[in-house]
Order: sequence, then structure tokens, then C-alpha cells
Amino acid sequence: MYKVINDVIKSVRVLSAEQVEKANSGHPGTPLGVAPIISTLFGKFMKIAPTKPDFFNRDRFVLSSGHASAMLYSILHVCGYDVTAEDLASFRQYGSRTPGHPEVGVTPGVDCSTGPLGQGIANAVGMALAERILSAKFNKPGYNLVDHYTYALCGDGCMMEGVENEAASLAALWKLGKLIVIYDSNRITIEGNTDISFVEDVAARHKALGWHVVRAGNAENLETLADALEQARAEDGKPSLIIVSSTIGYGAPNAGTSSVHGAPLGKEGLRSLKNTLDWTCDPFCVPDTVKTFAEDMKAKGEKHVSEWTELLEKARKQYPTHVEEFEKWLSGDYARKAINAPELYNITKTSSATRNLCGEALAVVDKLVPNLVGGSADLAPSNCTAIKGKEYYSPETSAGRAIHFGVREHAMAAICNGLALHGGLLPFCATFFVFSDYMKYAIRMSALMKLPVTYVLSHDSIGVGEDGPTHQPVEQLTSLRSIPGLYTFRPSDGTETSVAFARALEGVAPTAIVTSRQKLPAHNLSTKEGALKGGYVLSNGSKEMPDLILMASGSEVGLCLEAQKVLEEKGVSARVVSMPCMDLYKEQSAEYKESVLPKSVRARVAVEAGSRMSWGEFVGLDGAYVCMDEFGESAPANKLFEKYGFTVENVVKVAESLL
Repeated sequence: MYKVINDVIKSVRVLSAEQVEKANSGHPGTPLGVAPIISTLFGKFMKIAPTKPDFFNRDRFVLSSGHASAMLYSILHVCGYDVTAEDLASFRQYGSRTPGHPEVGVTPGVDCSTGPLGQGIANAVGMALAERILSAKFNKPGYNLVDHYTYALCGDGCMMEGVENEAASLAALWKLGKLIVIYDSNRITIEGNTDISFVEDVAARHKALGWHVVRAGNAENLETLADALEQARAEDGKPSLIIVSSTIGYGAPNAGTSSVHGAPLGKEGLRSLKNTLDWTCDPFCVPDTVKTFAEDMKAKGEKHVSEWTELLEKARKQYPTHVEEFEKWLSGDYARKAINAPELYNITKTSSATRNLCGEALAVVDKLVPNLVGGSADLAPSNCTAIKGKEYYSPETSAGRAIHFGVREHAMAAICNGLALHGGLLPFCATFFVFSDYMKYAIRMSALMKLPVTYVLSHDSIGVGEDGPTHQPVEQLTSLRSIPGLYTFRPSDGTETSVAFARALEGVAPTAIVTSRQKLPAHNLSTKEGALKGGYVLSNGSKEMPDLILMASGSEVGLCLEAQKVLEEKGVSARVVSMPCMDLYKEQSAEYKESVLPKSVRARVAVEAGSRMSWGEFVGLDGAYVCMDEFGESAPANKLFEKYGFTVENVVKVAESLL
């Protein structure tokens, strides 16, 4: 076995270096050093199916050190996945299936898009948590329908990131025994040896957190490495950290130095590597032993699939209702049906804070969608995401679908990405809107991977009041609206809140639902049909073609309706447009958008207690703003709204100045 693995290791090393060399771009250092680890893991331990890479009960793998993507593509190639030599040769090129960092949906066998260091560990924690919840719910004696490991491979950079510690703390608390993280400690960063910036005892830290830690020694010792993996797999009560020491750039002339991290070896360097490894194959080719290995891996994978399929069918005969429920969870059937459920739209119609309305809608969704899972960053009572009667997850109640994340916003969001990637669960998480900055990169990755994660973000403006500017969002709406593929809702009432959840239930993209702390007046003018378009005419005024248009979202919609009345008394017909989701509105037809914001009406006012930046394309050159372009202050909310111009009198004054 080790003879074949050694040939696989050489293949991974050379193919990785060849990819980087041909692209004249990439990171050869980690692939050359870590090739023994990934080859042993994939070749000897992982339950995978190269011909069916999305096989549900497969082991998951997260390359947290995403810059080592050439290594991942190489091992997928030699294991028989549909990653061809031509794919390897087009590494990092436009339109290729081998991008610079791994991307879900682009390369067969890639379970997670990675690159931002540390986040991959949190994604893996989410996957392992999903396995734990689903196995507790659906496994029966003799019928383990959900039974797999989650592996992550990381480096020194991942261990430096704070999100790794956040996620590791939760993994230990949750006793995720099927989570195995392999830490490649090569002690080199871009700037030099890790002694200049990172001297902590990683093993001691993880032991203190509650991890099972195994030292595997040198990466070249395959027997020790295999033994460490066996020990980790045998530990059921704790997540495992395997620490391996590798030589970055192994076999290259500049091995062991920072210069090999992120630059091609060069023609002479590549030639020297091949000589050192006694490699004689043509570029992007492998020896016959490795070709046979690939066929063996495919055969093993097909056996894994057939055995699980057979087990599922036996379980179906023994527990038909149970298996039917399992398949509904996996298919997303519950979420799709919930979109049109009448009870989702029977949310309070009286004056209420939208955080309360969001809590009502979330509770309805929880009843309609039993695989909804999530929680808050220690703020559930404040952002109204504590669902009555919902059982919290713990090692003792592993089927619990409510989660205490603690004050760990970044890890919370990245873990939810892992939950979504795993499949079978529909995740949400919540915090105060201003703290969305802590989780911004994870939200960005949700959008990049098109994951159906719902972000509930309460306390949306200076309406936070006395907590002051540290807790009053100003620029955050613009920040989230700028993320491609993220649908950001700021609802003004129950109907718009329900529509935000309906959009989230479609399961095609992440959704952010931004809610108020303070009560909003109930205008009862919103419609499901209008809100589903992201922006719509809420009230048209006395003329079919208005004199001016007032545009707003959330708490300022009611303000615009009041200003509309005053303007009407002055003989000015003002149209009020509610814009709960700019992202959806922009997707509508040109005809529809013209019907809402006709080009002939250039007198327009955007009213929103946040930055004006995202409103420019709707306001135009002749319009005006009543927005927040500075930090707030600590004072009662009503005083702050008055000071910063969010009053009927000021909106009317600004509107009249345009006429």
C-alpha cells in the first residue's frame, strides 16, 4: 500500500508544481510539503465516491489553506474524479475548472470554497455539527443513514486567525468527535519564520479548549501519520487536532524558505524537483501505478454508494415514514412548501418593532420547516430569535435544532455556511446589525457559494438610541447591499418581513433581514406581490403621475407616508415607494421599474436612517437625501431622529426644495 501511496505523493507534488509553473501563478510550497498528508488521507481513510462526488454520506474535506488548491486538484485527479489533465494544465485560467482557490460547484470533489484563512475550520465545524444533528435525528439501530467524518487541513496562518479559536471553542463544547483537523505546522509564513509572529503552543491551546490532540511527527513518516488518523477516528467524544510537521516546498531547491510559498519554482527549479523525486513522466502525466490507483478509488467509491443505497432501501422497508421524512429534509421539500403557506403571511398588522415581527415569522417558519436550525450570538432575547419550545443542541440533546453560539459572530456565520454546505438543514443566525461587520467575510462567502443562509440583523439604526454610536449602524446597509448575490431586506411591516423569509426559503441565495428595535407604525398598505419585487408603489397620491417621489425602507416608510399627507394638503402629489430589498428590485424588468420610478419624475427624495450611498442610482442628479452620513450619539431614539432630520417637517422641506 505504501509503495502506491508514495507514487501518489510524488504525483501530487509534481502535478501541483506543474500547474503553478504553467500558470506562472500560484502556491507550490504547501502542496510540496503536505502531499504525504493529503495522499494518505484520501488514499487510505476517506469515504469518497469519485464518480459520484455529491454522494450524501461521503466524508467531507475542507482545504482551509485554500491557496494550496493545486494540491487539491492534483489529489482529485489521481483519485479518479472528473478533474482531467487538461483541467490541471488550465490552472488559474479564465473559465477553467481549476481556479486559484477552491470553489464549490466549479470543481468536482470540492466541498467548500476556501481562501480566507481560518474560515475553513469554522465551515468544517458546521459540517460536523450537521452530521451530528442529522445522525441523532435519523439513525436507527443497524441503520446509520448519516455516518461520516469531516476533515479539514489547515496551516499556521489559519491558526493565527481569531475565527479558528472561536470555532474550535464551539467544536469542543459540542463534542464533535467526527471532526478531524490536520494542522500542517511548517513554521513558515510569507514574511519569514513563524517565530517573528506566532510562538504560542497550539496543542496546549486546543487541549485547554477540550480537543483531543495527536502529534504525528514528520509528514514524510506515513506510518506515524496513519496511526495519528486512526487515533483521531477512534476518539468519539472530542474533536481531534493532528499536528504534523512538514517542510514547505519539499524537494524544491528553495525548500524550507518563505520564497517557495507563493511563486512558481521556475524551469530550473521544476527540473531540480523532478530529479530529486526521480520523476520521468511527461508533463501532467502519472505512472501506471497511479492510474490503477485511480481505478481502484473509483471502484471503492461505487461500493460505498451501493452499500449506502442498499442500507437506505432496507431502512425504507423497516421505517418507511422515517425515511420519507429524511428524504424531505435532504430535498428541501419543507422549505419550498412553506413559501406559499397562508400562515406565513398572517403576521401582526398593528404597530410593532420589526424585530418582533421577525420573531413571529421565524416561529411560523420553524413550525413549517422542521429542518430549520440556528441561533444567535448571545442575543436571542433582544433580536427575537428564541423560538418557544425549540430544543437547544447539546452533546446530550444532539437532535436539538436551536444553537447557542455565544459571542462569536464570525464563527457563527462561517459555521452556518458549513451547515448549509453539508445539506439537510436550513440554517439561520442572528446578531445586532452593527456587528454584521464581524461576520462580513463569512456573509460574503455565503453569497459566493450561493448558500441559503438567513442572517437576522436587529437594531438597525440610530433607533438603538442610548447605546450610542458604537451600536448604531450607519454604513452597514450599504455594505451588505454591495455584496453580489446577497438579498438584503429592511422591512417596514409584517407583510414585508414575511416576504423576506419567503425569499430566504427559496434556498437559492443568502438573505439578510434587517430589523428595528423601536416600534414602527402599522400602515397596512404593503402587499406580498409588491414586496416580492423588492420595491413597489406603496401609496400613489392624488395624481396618476406624481409631482415627486419619496423612497424609503424600514422605519422611514411610515415617515414618508406622513410626509405625503402634508404635501397633499399643500397641493403636491407625492408617491411613496417602499424599497424593502434593492437587490430584488434591480432584477425586475425595465418596464416594471419605469412604472415604479418613472424617468419623467426627477424630483425624488431618499429617506433612510443609514448612508445615502446605495440610493444614488434611484435618486438621480436632481434628487435629494434625508439619510445618515455621520455617526450618531447616545440619546433617546426619538431625540436622535429629530436631530438628524428624520421628521415629517424636514422631509416635507427637502421635498419642497426640489419643486
